Amino acid sequence: MRIIGGKYKSRRIQVPSNLKARPTTDFAREGLFNVLHNLLDWEETTALDLFSGTGSIAFELISRGCPYVVSVEQNQNHFNFICRAQERLEAKELFAVKGDVFKYLQSLRQQFDFIFADPPFDLTDAIKIPEIIIHKKLVKEGGLFVMEHSKKLNFSDLPHFEKERKYGNVHFSFFKF
Repeated sequence: MRIIGGKYKSRRIQVPSNLKARPTTDFAREGLFNVLHNLLDWEETTALDLFSGTGSIAFELISRGCPYVVSVEQNQNHFNFICRAQERLEAKELFAVKGDVFKYLQSLRQQFDFIFADPPFDLTDAIKIPEIIIHKKLVKEGGLFVMEHSKKLNFSDLPHFEKERKYGNVHFSFFKF
């Protein structure tokens, strides 16, 4: 896993082969962050990374200057990997949470400037994630929510939907608040 921009630019974090996460590809991540660069002020952005997997999005956000990033991952091996990578990078801006994303969202009382969700493509409840985030008003006014998903899902009818970007088989739906 390679960090694309910011203070950790070009740093590689070796992902063990036994991790079953499907990390966002460098190509898709670079495309996403090129779009986000024009929409977010990194130094002022608090962020939430849901289904964090290897933590690639969270570490990219921190590398670019986000002062506070919460990373939520249920899988113990993935969570341990994120914590080890955090130690290696000395990324004090990261707050890693091991837990179920849906339970975490239901209990959450905090708002964020940016929320990113990358659920497993075969997760049947993935369609509910934008609805929960919108209903609970978890994104600050002027903030952004991005959902990574397969082409099977379409969120264009939901409130706050702005656009969809495609990078190979990866689709990002953008919601502006």
